[in-house]
Amino acid sequence: MPEITIARRTALKLLAGVAMLAIAQRPALASAGSGVDFIVIADLHSAYDRLGQLLAAIESHVAATPRPCLVLFNGDLFEAGNVVASRSGGAIDWAFLKALADTAPTVFNLGNHEPDLDNDLAHFVTRAGELGITVLTNIIDGRTGAGYAPASATLQLGDQSVTVAACTTDNLFTYPKPTRAQLSIPRPAEWAAANLPGLLRSGTINVMLSHAGVTADKAILPLLPDGTLFVGGHDHLNLVHAEGNTRYLHTGSWSEALTVATVAAPGAPADLRRIGIDPAAPASGRLAGLIADVLAQHLTKDDLAPVGRAEAARTTDEAGLFAAASLAATVGADVGFIGHTTFGAGLPKGPVSRHAFDACVRFEGKLMTAEVDAATLAAILARCNQFGDFPFAARTGDYLYAAAPNGDKARYRLVCNDWSATNQRAYFGRDDLAFTEVPDRSVKATVIAALA
Repeated sequence: MPEITIARRTALKLLAGVAMLAIAQRPALASAGSGVDFIVIADLHSAYDRLGQLLAAIESHVAATPRPCLVLFNGDLFEAGNVVASRSGGAIDWAFLKALADTAPTVFNLGNHEPDLDNDLAHFVTRAGELGITVLTNIIDGRTGAGYAPASATLQLGDQSVTVAACTTDNLFTYPKPTRAQLSIPRPAEWAAANLPGLLRSGTINVMLSHAGVTADKAILPLLPDGTLFVGGHDHLNLVHAEGNTRYLHTGSWSEALTVATVAAPGAPADLRRIGIDPAAPASGRLAGLIADVLAQHLTKDDLAPVGRAEAARTTDEAGLFAAASLAATVGADVGFIGHTTFGAGLPKGPVSRHAFDACVRFEGKLMTAEVDAATLAAILARCNQFGDFPFAARTGDYLYAAAPNGDKARYRLVCNDWSATNQRAYFGRDDLAFTEVPDRSVKATVIAALA
């Protein structure tokens, strides 16, 4: 999938008519071009340093293409750990959603972070619908027994019929605690087997949105009609996998990129183009001023005060490896591990403010240690560092960043964050590791000390 980095964008304001279950493309574009352009985004997590630039890239593509466009937002708009999002009630995020709906028809699949700022998902569905967003989900409201929104929609875009189905993760522990009692979520693969045959059909462009992660998606993939555009999310990955005419993709997270998927006709394979978002590029005029104003209003001196310094800018992956190495060095372990979705943004060069640090290292946690033999460590390392060209069959979804082991030994002492230790089956691929807590040590303080 070729990648283009946006260097310059002109802010354009376009209007599109939107209906909840049947979206009519603007007449000027109805007969132009061939097929449909799907603009795919996911897991934005209130990443305001690129959000305006992401909108500008979407506006620019919609203005330039002769084909009808449909924005596919595959969950996780909000990030509770972003103090600006929390203090403002997601003002920037809601403005972004409105701008999307004003630019092109938009379908939104609920993720596990939609209740971050308001713990009642029904409020999100209502407000997004009022903006003209088509919200889809397979989540059931336990209070009513009904779905929060339909699980599918059929849309008319130019001369093409498009059917979109949606599901999300059933791991309740990834949702805000106050929300969990309200949610009834079927196992994704079981839901797909029971429902997709009646939702996806021939004669329409089929789209499957899953915010369930790679592991669940592997079981869903064989159930899809050939030629389905299958959009994954939740795992913060960048990947493309082809089976027949079906294309399965993740397009990253934290507003780092979007993917344009052009589908010429029902059953045809999608042509995929990933567009990287440059934070130094001009932001959309519909967000630039608002972002600046909201940040100025809600960031305090403590938020902006430096907690450390980075000698060089680090990408998210580089920051994860740095953190893993920092954990190991702090406790004198031979190798360090930390779950990859602990991280959102990378680290800037120079002084790192508390706000920038928290955007990078999203979650706090304790440090845990264990001892393993060389063969066990080798098996663990084979599952780690799944960025770059990693085989699809070996993908586990979320994974561990692993620092390079120290030395060639018969036995190794490892250290990780407590979330990874608690969920060792998912992260380490086994249940037999005996972990011990490191007293008076935490993830964030350890990484900050390494930046000092």
